[in-house]
Amino acid sequence: MTQRYSPLRLLPAFAVMVCALTFAQLARAADRNHVETFLNVTGFDVALDSIALSAESVPAMIGLEPDVFGTEFERISKDVFDHKDMRGQAVDYLEETLSDKALQHAQDFYDSALGQRLVKAENASHMIEDDDIKRIAGERIISDLLKQGDERIEILKRMGRAVDADDSAVHAVQEVQLRLLIAADASGLIELQLDTEALKALLAEQSDEMRLSMQTSGLAASAYTYQGFDNAELENYITALETPEMQEVYSLLNAIQYEITASRYEEMAYRLGRIGAGQDI
Repeated sequence: MTQRYSPLRLLPAFAVMVCALTFAQLARAADRNHVETFLNVTGFDVALDSIALSAESVPAMIGLEPDVFGTEFERISKDVFDHKDMRGQAVDYLEETLSDKALQHAQDFYDSALGQRLVKAENASHMIEDDDIKRIAGERIISDLLKQGDERIEILKRMGRAVDADDSAVHAVQEVQLRLLIAADASGLIELQLDTEALKALLAEQSDEMRLSMQTSGLAASAYTYQGFDNAELENYITALETPEMQEVYSLLNAIQYEITASRYEEMAYRLGRIGAGQDI
């Protein structure tokens, strides 16, 4: 039978940040070859690849387990989260939206000695499949910093604000939850007990709790990822992130990654619905 889903089971600590993609056309947008090079130099290509690591969490987000879909789950997830397809989708978006000036500015920074070290550390962190590893290690680092009264905690918080300057993360999480739930309901995997407006209202009620949870987990992840850098290096990084050009870049990169994630989650729900709808789950 179809799973009846209570929205009260929504988890406010979703790690994936997704939001609707709404772009204004930018003058002098970058060409495709430059964008592909940009993805590699900045490490955004690896960030996109890491979206696939969240495939197994999709069933849990709607109250199911991956094993109820049998061997088909792995096949479908590999197809939906195909790395080449996701990178191609990102290039399509950036080719139409990212200005040459912003692209070159970001690429120059990430091509520097410090930038390349940062990309290497961020890439390694992105591809860790078990988020608990980063969380536990990061929390331990934060605890030690607090005992020492180290200013690094404030530096890491400032970095978090720099890469999410418009504070869109909470809305992003709410958007991916909503889109996934609606897709799962439409595919027959679950049966929602609330309509769309009621779901939005419920998600809005969880905003403060969600924001705190995401800030806490984000701080721990940053502490883990950047443990090989001293405070001065991180401050230099933040100064670069706060420039108008980098703000343009990160606004686009965040929105693109969010949209790709949300659309792939929706596709997973529809594909799983074809094989899972009507089963006793």
